[in-house]
Amino acid sequence: MNGKRILLIVGGGIAAYKSCELIRLLRKAGAKVRCVLTAGGAHFVTPMTLAALSENPVHTSLWDLKDEVEMGHIQLSREADLVVVCPATADLLARMAAGIADDLATTLLLATDKPVLAAPAMNVRMWRHAATIRNVARLRADGVTILEPDEGEMACGEFGPGRLPEPAAILAAIERALATGGERLRGRHVVVTAGPTHEPIDPVRVIANRSSGKQGFAIAAALARLGARVTLIAGPVALATPPGLRRIDVETAAEMQQALDAALPADAAIMVAAVADWRVETAAAKIKKRAGSPPALSFVENPDLLAELAASPRRPPLLIGFAAETEEVVEQARAKLARKGCDWIVANDVSGDVMGGDMNLVHLVTADGVESWERLSKTAVAERLAERISDALGELGDED
Repeated sequence: MNGKRILLIVGGGIAAYKSCELIRLLRKAGAKVRCVLTAGGAHFVTPMTLAALSENPVHTSLWDLKDEVEMGHIQLSREADLVVVCPATADLLARMAAGIADDLATTLLLATDKPVLAAPAMNVRMWRHAATIRNVARLRADGVTILEPDEGEMACGEFGPGRLPEPAAILAAIERALATGGERLRGRHVVVTAGPTHEPIDPVRVIANRSSGKQGFAIAAALARLGARVTLIAGPVALATPPGLRRIDVETAAEMQQALDAALPADAAIMVAAVADWRVETAAAKIKKRAGSPPALSFVENPDLLAELAASPRRPPLLIGFAAETEEVVEQARAKLARKGCDWIVANDVSGDVMGGDMNLVHLVTADGVESWERLSKTAVAERLAERISDALGELGDED
């Protein structure tokens, strides 16, 4: 981090006191820090404290005559290597998501062309509120890195997720953001499949499943943030396309297979999609209802995309499958790893609200064993998996 320039926006919450320790750690790591203190943040820490720790003037107002004659908010927004919002309150996240620019902090966030990292801190009910969930999803889709808050007792006396991560953890996230800089997977091509497939029965009916595509889209977005050239092959889902990648929409397993073949070669393939095992011999016209006589459907087995890719001469060096199970999750995943011939299986229990939900509990199954992760948001699962993929591709490159 030596010489890296950090613009730190300090929001208005009791956790603002931790920003002082973060500045100390950043300076110790060799970074240069400039601070913007919001009106709310000034109720918890003073400009003098931040100035003493950063050894730089602290900016507090959009209406500073000297700074703004020189277009200070534009200069601040462009000269940093990374913009860090800590703590990011519910209000500040909402204004960021809406593109509001009514003070110095939000104006420079709207004007910046540099990566932004936010460390949220708020009451557990505020963090879990639908509006905050929506705002965080919007910001992540826009390319902002949002850290997961810690879980524990808060100043308000309640317990749950919403605590600001410890300064050392935030420092590590900043180091990762600066180290990647969109470069760790630069030059790598990764294919991700996501969502369900819909297999037509007749012109108006389909066989489908409950996959929302959220986990696959989150993984594609995380890989793109690490600089990979990502091809996202998506089944029929109503999700916004993450920035910085190519999306191909398909409906059936056969269409997904064609798109996958066309996307190769690739350095890695992450097969997250819930592909239908069977399709129906499609009727040319709508099947009419006849009392007491349900139609007989003739099923045909779909191609096994994961197994066929594993056996293909065009197999990517890293091939990852997913296993959505409702019982004996790890055992089923081990068997699938051996049966399919892929490198990793990411297994999860979908007997609850995982399909369509925002949280996931996964087990990473490899030839070396099983690693069970704690319950995380699907975005956090994606970020952790993307880091592992980056490490694995780096090792493969070293072997070459």
